[in-house]
Amino acid sequence: MASLDNSDGISFTGARYDTIGKGYTARRRADPRIAARIVSALGSGENLLNIGAGTGSYEPSDREVFALEPSGMMISQREEAAAPVVQGMAEQLPFPDNSFDAAMGVLTLHHWTDWQAGLREAMRVARQRVVLFSWVGYVNEFWLTDYFPEIGPISSEGFPAQDDIATVMGEFECATVPVPCDCQDGFLCSYWRRPAAYLDPMVRQAISTFARIDDQESRLARLATDLKTGVWAQNYANLLDAQDMDYGYRLMTFEKAGWRA
Repeated sequence: MASLDNSDGISFTGARYDTIGKGYTARRRADPRIAARIVSALGSGENLLNIGAGTGSYEPSDREVFALEPSGMMISQREEAAAPVVQGMAEQLPFPDNSFDAAMGVLTLHHWTDWQAGLREAMRVARQRVVLFSWVGYVNEFWLTDYFPEIGPISSEGFPAQDDIATVMGEFECATVPVPCDCQDGFLCSYWRRPAAYLDPMVRQAISTFARIDDQESRLARLATDLKTGVWAQNYANLLDAQDMDYGYRLMTFEKAGWRA
């Protein structure tokens, strides 16, 4: 893994994943179906910037990719063969205008301190488009909120709504990305048909939402009991045969043509 110089000397000691990102690579792997959607949206661009890149799980292997990530912990877990990475913030990209054919970001908006500034910066450095895999709110009720009601408010605090993004960025394409029942990535809603996974502390450690939830043990004990007694299966029987679900994940494509800063 190559590291690019952070010539601006920005401090990133407050990056959230410096404390919760340990072991992230074990659970957060690219799901090939979601990855294919992202690659398709990126178009023909060969020179890409991955913003909030983490360990690089969705970086296309057949493109020239540069990564930007604020957390030293996440950077340390990138593989040797991963794209060159610079430690930096989305709100202050250390690249000239139009440096890349396209910019991308995967479930990263909720970690930006100023998503409006970050999106404007992404558009500034991209020649063609910006592609984000993000979340816009629950379309279908997510059963985990019955055990952890605070999940909804916590998620909503960080992810901007689609209408709010449009107010800042203008019109953009927003495509639904259903979560498959066997999703290989480990983001919050990935295990919607595999409820026992949430009892695994390694699974929860790779989901930033859980880092903000207190008193987890009593709720986890209730979930474990409901799984053992069959209460969960009875309450959520409609999920048992479903192959995918829309839980509000969206693929957003912002075209540079016609955009005005």
